[in-house]
Amino acid sequence: MSAEEVVLAATLAYHRASEEEETKFVPGQTPVLTGGAVFDADDRVALVQAALNMKIVAGTHTKAFESGVARKLGLRKALMVNSGSSANLVAISSLTSPALGDRALKPGDEVITAAAGFPTTVNPIIQNGLVPVFVDVELGTYNATPEAIEAAIGPRTKAIALAHTLGNPFDAAAISRIARDHNLWLVEDNCDGFGSTLDGRLTGTFGDVSTISFYPAHHITTGEGGICATSNLRLARVMESMRDWGRDCWCEPAKDNTCFKRFEWQMGTLPAGYDHKYIYTHIGYNLKSTDLNAALGVTQLGKLDRFADARRRNWQLLRDGLEGVPGLVLPVATENSDPAWFGFLLTLDPSLPFSRNDLVRYLDDRKIATRLLFGGNLLRQPAYRDIEHRVSGSLTNSDLITERTFWLGTHPRLTEEMIDYVTSSIRTFMEAGVQAAA
Repeated sequence: MSAEEVVLAATLAYHRASEEEETKFVPGQTPVLTGGAVFDADDRVALVQAALNMKIVAGTHTKAFESGVARKLGLRKALMVNSGSSANLVAISSLTSPALGDRALKPGDEVITAAAGFPTTVNPIIQNGLVPVFVDVELGTYNATPEAIEAAIGPRTKAIALAHTLGNPFDAAAISRIARDHNLWLVEDNCDGFGSTLDGRLTGTFGDVSTISFYPAHHITTGEGGICATSNLRLARVMESMRDWGRDCWCEPAKDNTCFKRFEWQMGTLPAGYDHKYIYTHIGYNLKSTDLNAALGVTQLGKLDRFADARRRNWQLLRDGLEGVPGLVLPVATENSDPAWFGFLLTLDPSLPFSRNDLVRYLDDRKIATRLLFGGNLLRQPAYRDIEHRVSGSLTNSDLITERTFWLGTHPRLTEEMIDYVTSSIRTFMEAGVQAAA
């Protein structure tokens, strides 16, 4: 055996020896978490093998992972970055490129987005000098509706950027039609929805560009990592440049002269023959990931469908267990969708005699983790007090979400016993709280 084979065999033996024994769930002592990555021997061996080969920058594993995600989505190009947030930054920033001609976004142009959600869906809009136009979401699906999007379009509107809330698809089919009818870009934030479908079609395939996150809480993980995906090859080339320092060169790391005319380019006012590796056509970043992350992604990708099915099962168990509880607004899937649920959203009716904090603190005392719907109405967050923006319609539901909504985990590590404990705990609290106020 080679030295590498010896180490990998030892890694496999180590994994088997250290695999967590299935421990008995102890209610009130064993934490019930909102997220939990699932790893097997293949994941551990792939990561160690990449480390043995010193795959410390993007390389062959990155290419394999990018190709695998592109094939999964049925899109022409996927580009790995270091996080889902960076993917959103690259996606929005790419739309400002002069390479897009008259369709390039310019400072002051508007981008329609949801008021309630994760900050880094919105931040790239602001960071590029664009103006976010906030719309409300509906309770139940927690997504912006096509009607709200269309009503928000104004003379300076040039794009739409929306996330599939906790994996529940927004009506991307209808909203993509609206985008086409009005010549708008559609950025589909699929960070929480990898594996979800709408009309039998995977989310992340409706927009001009889509993004995915591979943070450990998500459907599959690379540790830190994300993807930008598109079938628009011009846009893909711009995104690659934005990700890779803004350079015009497309050589892989440690590669030269892929274009076969490295010293024959002339751009800007640079001297003719200026080294193409150091010609910059965009004001970009270094947002690349590493082959270590990608090696883990390659093995995780094959498990996506299994993980997504586990999330669907756990979501349904939660919903069945809480069906009929007075005062709880239960989540519903968007029509014609099959979400790979990132979490289970609950909203407390404002008429209840207790607050959200009362309930989540009770659950926390019982070792049941909860999370809020990220930033809630972002316009109420201190970071967004003075941003230039526009609001279309009211943000009534976004305000209610800020004050009365939270979510529970649906990840594959949850057991039916854990979920029974969660639902019975909520039922007990709700009944006691209502009776105490009676």
